[in-house]
Amino acid sequence: MRSIWKGAISFGLVTIPVKLYSATEQKDVTFHQVHREDGGRIRYKRVCTQDGEEVPYADIAKGYELASGEMVILTDEDFEDLPLSTSRRIDVLQFTPAEQIDPIYFAKSYYLEPDAQGAKPYVLLRNALESSGQVAVVKVALRQRESLATLRVRDGVFVLETMLWPDEIRTPDFGFLEEDIEVRAQELKMAESLITTMESDFDPAEYHDTYREALQQVIEAKVAGKEVIPAREEEEAGPAVDLMAALRASVEAAKRERGGEAAKPKKAAGKSAKDAKEAAKDDKDEEKAAPKRKTRKSA
Repeated sequence: MRSIWKGAISFGLVTIPVKLYSATEQKDVTFHQVHREDGGRIRYKRVCTQDGEEVPYADIAKGYELASGEMVILTDEDFEDLPLSTSRRIDVLQFTPAEQIDPIYFAKSYYLEPDAQGAKPYVLLRNALESSGQVAVVKVALRQRESLATLRVRDGVFVLETMLWPDEIRTPDFGFLEEDIEVRAQELKMAESLITTMESDFDPAEYHDTYREALQQVIEAKVAGKEVIPAREEEEAGPAVDLMAALRASVEAAKRERGGEAAKPKKAAGKSAKDAKEAAKDDKDEEKAAPKRKTRKSA
């Protein structure tokens, strides 16, 4: 990993020099816009709407548009003059129980690594924070933006989680919140039973991005020159007519799945498009060979 920021944790009179690293990465299959005919890359030019001329990157500034349509132009010098008291510091403001902070405030996670001379105070603060069971609420400036954040310990390392400001959280305004919707006690009990049946310890390793994997298989099949068989679309379930019956069926299905009674064999991960095509052909042949039921004509 490569550090993206250097600064220090400011805790009372203690200063702990640290380096900042992105703790997460967004994995996705990336594409380029290309010409369908020959695969040539599509390029874009930075063109001024006033004179139609291409503008070099060095001549581009930031503009803030007023309600009147007029533009206020800000230069790099304007931003340099703005006071960011935490430009190179992570200021500890207070300590608070983690459960008091709604997860909706969290934006992005970073790892903090101590410099050589800051290893001892880093470990001291880490151990003290971990034993307290609390998180540190801090203020930090990253990329010319000041944010609230929290410091917590994960796998022996400080994790800095930047937070949104309160005015950046939208208030839910949905019509059903004003409606008086009655829920019967039996329905609530059945829903709670379903939750109990599906309780399990969370293991993120059990889940994976099936869409990205399928897309990667499509790309690999095209590279290999194989025929690609599109996946069958699952029928969407309609609204439940009887809520109790639907909940009861869900509980029974969850119990059977836990017991392995209704488990179906999964397809092999390395199955090729050719194998999928042959399997689909066999299924089709079996449907043709199956005897058809005679329907009785109504009078």
